[in-house]
Amino acid sequence: MDINRKLTIAIVAHDARKADMVEWAVFNANFLSRHHLVCTGTTGNLVQEAFAERGIFSEITCMNSGPMGGDAEIAALVVRKQVDLAIFLIDDLSAQPHEADIQMLLRQCRIHNVPIACNRYSADLMITSTLWDDEDYEPTQPKYISFKRS
Repeated sequence: MDINRKLTIAIVAHDARKADMVEWAVFNANFLSRHHLVCTGTTGNLVQEAFAERGIFSEITCMNSGPMGGDAEIAALVVRKQVDLAIFLIDDLSAQPHEADIQMLLRQCRIHNVPIACNRYSADLMITSTLWDDEDYEPTQPKYISFKRS
């Protein structure tokens, strides 16, 4: 698939999912290296290191780590329509001290109609969608109106 436009892709992974995210990013490096990646701090640094070891250049912007506000920084980019796609590998087996920020990021993606994948399979499906290349495709915006049953 050859996407004509450069996407901004947010990449976030909790500690227990970072190895999985790095493996996913390396597997999809050909695609990801053609786009701008915005990552939480530690995840972004790990992806950068893995790419550098393999001679892959990619535009990666690292925010703060998630617990230090990185999730909130990425949520702000979503609100400003500066993220096209988010990949967020969440550790659902451990409590997170910054749970409110995690939920805010997920909520903002839903509100602003930004596709968000929370596992590798959905991430693979999203990055391989032919809709990225369809110049005529325009995602509809969510309608927040009362539904009246007849």
